[in-house]
Parts: sequence; structure tokens; C-alpha cells
Amino acid sequence: MRIIGLAGWSGSGKTTLLTKLIPCLIARGQRISTLKHAHHHFDVDRPGKDSFEHRSAGATEVLVVSGSRWALMHELRGAPEPALPVLLAKLSDVDLVLVEGFKRESFPKLEIYRADNGKPLLHPDDSWIVAVASDTALPAASLPVVDLNDIERIADVLLEQAMPVERLRERADAV
Repeated sequence: MRIIGLAGWSGSGKTTLLTKLIPCLIARGQRISTLKHAHHHFDVDRPGKDSFEHRSAGATEVLVVSGSRWALMHELRGAPEPALPVLLAKLSDVDLVLVEGFKRESFPKLEIYRADNGKPLLHPDDSWIVAVASDTALPAASLPVVDLNDIERIADVLLEQAMPVERLRERADAV
């Protein structure tokens, strides 16, 4: 199992790009999982549902299962957010994990850059960024720059640059 991230400022198009990359990578025979970091409170459940009531009553975890899918909800209840290696260990084995967010973590990332966003590039300050996917030419960039609309080439970069998850876990264990 290997990992690579898509990093960029809010509004850069990370999610839009991911939804185009996933089918492209699957067509190449890759089994894909995604891990998304949210900076805000979110809920996958809603009031009135039994699973919501279980969590509201104090359950640490609620596992919901049907003939179509299962979902595990874990309440942190004040505990710190789990580290990336801990979260990766919860995923089933796949070929490639695409991570959206976690832009300050140390693992290979493709920077998503849109000039209209008005934000600075991340890669000068992040040695883990391996390339930039941009909607504009970046002649001063010190990394490879790929057209943001060239999904096949971006998929190539992701597959070339992805790191084995085990290396990330080994680095975390050494700290």
C-alpha cells in the first residue's frame, strides 16, 4: 500500500481533481482509498437515527452495517486527533491511498495551485511536495509542473511518487 497527498489552499480544486483521478487510476488497475482531513466539525450521521442516538448517549464507537456498506464512527470525546499513520492503519489494504489535506504532514504530496485563488505556492516551504499541478505556467517553479487538466499525466506523477505506507509508519515509530 502506498500513499500520496493532494495539498493546496481551500478553493484550489483538490476535491474536483480527486473525483477525476480516482476513475483514471481505477482504469489502470489500482485499488484506491481516500483519506480526507476536515478542519471543521463534521458529522456523517443525523439526529433521530439510532446510530446518532447511540453516540449522543456516550458510545465511543458506533458501527453501522447494511447489505451495501458499513461505517465506523469514532468519537474523540476530547482526545487528540489521531496521527496520519494511526489513521492509515485503520484502512483496508489497497494499492494507493490518496490523501486530501494534511498539507503540513511529512509525506509525498502534489500541490494543487490555481492563480485565481490569490494564495502563495506551498512548495517552496514544503520539501515533501514532489510536483505542482497548476492552471498556469510557473516558470520559476523548482519542481515539475503539470497542467491541472492533464489527468493522465497527474495520475502518472502520483503513481511515480507515492511512498510505501510502511515507510511512513517506520518514520512515525522512530520519533
